[in-house]
Amino acid sequence: MEYDRFIYPPYDAPLADAYGAQFESVFIILHPFIGVTANLAWKTTKQYPSDEKILSLGAKFPWARVAAQTGLTTCAKLNQALLTSTGSIAPELSDPTAAIALQNYLQSESVWMPVQGRFEPLLQMDFLAAFAAAGQQELIFVPEFPHADPIQLLNASQFRNRKEAFPSRGTLLAPDESFLFTVDWDSFFTLFYGPRAFVTHVARQLNLEGFFATPTTEHSWYNYTLGCCVVTLAPEVWPATRQFTS
Repeated sequence: MEYDRFIYPPYDAPLADAYGAQFESVFIILHPFIGVTANLAWKTTKQYPSDEKILSLGAKFPWARVAAQTGLTTCAKLNQALLTSTGSIAPELSDPTAAIALQNYLQSESVWMPVQGRFEPLLQMDFLAAFAAAGQQELIFVPEFPHADPIQLLNASQFRNRKEAFPSRGTLLAPDESFLFTVDWDSFFTLFYGPRAFVTHVARQLNLEGFFATPTTEHSWYNYTLGCCVVTLAPEVWPATRQFTS
């Protein structure tokens, strides 16, 4: 099997066209911000919490709430602010004002931004739950650079008890190639490819915040003028967006 073709899609083409357009849909999962107790906040520690503390003491903090409290009214605008803050966007496309607003917010609240370019710890069990929902006990891990690192067949159960380290980035693929999760090295979102009905069910059951890509949505959706369609949140939560419809 040529699993090495399941690396992250190219930047310069619609996400829906990736992998020979074999997947019916692609859902863009927004990596949650991390709500923490006051003793783990920036103003107390000035230090990003460890993954262990995130998993044991942190909680998902939705983009919608951050957007509402910062005035960055769409997830596209918030994504642009995140990329600007990490220097992961071309200068002519950056938004320093938005990045400053986000920084001021994070320094005053008990909230941390997600780390770019990895399978976010607070989403890892959700990804495993998707494999369980599909009756898949194993997964194919395709590393970011499969010609340098080995592609592996892994048992999902070995990650549930946290005894084995979860893959940091790359692609998690169902052995029957029916769906996959993939994350890019400098992104704050994970792409979830698969049948529309299955992806919708998983997103709703797991309360995943995000939106379905349109036929023209590309990797650089921070420049996406239509905003984002949110599956799990009421329409009024995202004032500049429209509610998801299946």
